[in-house]
Amino acid sequence: MTPSRFRLSQPVRRLVQGAVLASAAAFAAMGAMAHGDMAPQAVDTRTLPQLGDKWLDANPYGPSSPARAEAVRIGTSAYNQNCARCHGLEAISGGIAPDLRMFEGDCTAMANKAQKEACFKEMDDYFTATVRRGRMRDGRVYMPPFEGTLTQEAIWAIRSYLETRREP
Repeated sequence: MTPSRFRLSQPVRRLVQGAVLASAAAFAAMGAMAHGDMAPQAVDTRTLPQLGDKWLDANPYGPSSPARAEAVRIGTSAYNQNCARCHGLEAISGGIAPDLRMFEGDCTAMANKAQKEACFKEMDDYFTATVRRGRMRDGRVYMPPFEGTLTQEAIWAIRSYLETRREP
């Protein structure tokens, strides 16, 4: 068989070219949407102790908090509404954004208690700064800012949920 036997008529060739271009545009749009082109969803935190306007340095809903179970419940829902699209269900990344189960991997492996606590504190700072302000690189949004949509209570609740997802 020679290639000349497979020549397409001009109308069919235009149809094929149009389908290829439409597919390329759809894939490009999916890629753009995967990197932060989303509207953050508000989270109802009325059942959590309210924290006020001043941002706390550490998670007030930590493992010893009486509000821990409620924070994890709310944080699970808030994560699924606002984070799972990029970071994956149950914080298991599908490759678009970092796998948040491993967010504190360096901290959990530390033997020295003081260094470990300092590391977790540093990760709290990094987490809240990233969620509040988002992430941009080269003018592209990789993560939208959530400050103004998510309250301090919601962000710490998400942090509480992620703490339950840590990889050993």
